[in-house]
Amino acid sequence: MFASDPGLWIGTSSWSSKDWVGPFYSPGTKPAAFIEHYATVFDTVEIDATFYRMPTRANVDSWRRRTPESFRFAAKVPRVVTHDKVLVDARGDMLEFLEVMSALGPRLGPVLLQFPYFNKQAFRSLNPFLERLDRFLGELPEGFRIAVETRNKAWVKPPLLEVCRAHGAALAWVEHAWMPGPEQWRSVTGQGTADFAYLRWLGDRKGIEEITTTWEKPVIDRQPVVSRWVEAVRGLRDAQIEVFGYFNNHFAGHAPDSVRLFEQLYG
Repeated sequence: MFASDPGLWIGTSSWSSKDWVGPFYSPGTKPAAFIEHYATVFDTVEIDATFYRMPTRANVDSWRRRTPESFRFAAKVPRVVTHDKVLVDARGDMLEFLEVMSALGPRLGPVLLQFPYFNKQAFRSLNPFLERLDRFLGELPEGFRIAVETRNKAWVKPPLLEVCRAHGAALAWVEHAWMPGPEQWRSVTGQGTADFAYLRWLGDRKGIEEITTTWEKPVIDRQPVVSRWVEAVRGLRDAQIEVFGYFNNHFAGHAPDSVRLFEQLYG
């Protein structure tokens, strides 16, 4: 995919949806074989499972064995770091995660610190969070690409950008019901905060689940939105920024089809 643009990696958030058997995976394909087929179609994926539990070395070795050398895995940091401990006394958990994921070698792309929406009870303002984030990122070993996602729209402003830039971390651009659109992300962040960009097309989970709770086909026409994002990505690539982007089923109903739509519009 994107053979003419090797700095662009577009895939899906997870490969494990059983609803894809038939429309994406051949009928009868067993879950254990999903990643092998996936890697013949797309060249990158975001691992969602690592958010829910720390992967084992056996997990990581299996992912490496069953994908080609050109494949890239992004991975969500376990929720114990971002949601349970919210970075407090979480360095050991993070180092354990990075160590086991490093078994992927060059196939390891960015790792994502996905934070939830924080209300006033969690953080009275942005500053206490930034102090915690700055300290945490400063204690991480070099050699890993870190992306940071916040669900607080009002926090997407210069102080957060400055902390990310100071540590070479990419502030993730998120397509979500209450987050900025692509034009706003570009306006506020310029060409991002690192030498790579991390994009996530999440969609409106609540809204789409009022239409469907199965993920075998698109149920919403998202072409106008994807067209806007394609222009944003072109701007990043014109600036020689490497781009990693991942579509969720909740974006339109069937993540593989959303990737194909992006491919068609990107050209």
